[in-house]
Amino acid sequence: MAVHNDRGREGEAQAAAYLEQAGYEIMDVNWTSGREEIDIVAYKDRQIIFVEVKCRSNLSFGEPEDFVTPAKQKRLARAARAYVDTMAHQGEIRFDIISIVLHPDSAPVMKHIEDAFWPSYHE
Repeated sequence: MAVHNDRGREGEAQAAAYLEQAGYEIMDVNWTSGREEIDIVAYKDRQIIFVEVKCRSNLSFGEPEDFVTPAKQKRLARAARAYVDTMAHQGEIRFDIISIVLHPDSAPVMKHIEDAFWPSYHE
């Protein structure tokens, strides 16, 4: 597996542990619908939270959350719609980003951005 894939899986595991510690229930990890994937699906306060995890080893190209582009948001919205339909969820949803910067000589820096974006379901 490529190094960036390993880094991504490590970041997703750290994000899931963080969310659980914060009182979220992890419903799914790496949930797919067709070609779309949601990194983490969590549940808290009767709300489904779709979490995109972005992990980087440095900030040379910008903050990790900057890579959740409008196109990525649209893909996440399509997958979220499929998830909501599959689960017959009638409540609220939101989209969060967990940004992680891994440092080789120190603890990772994690940022949880709640309600980070609200993409359109429309093509």
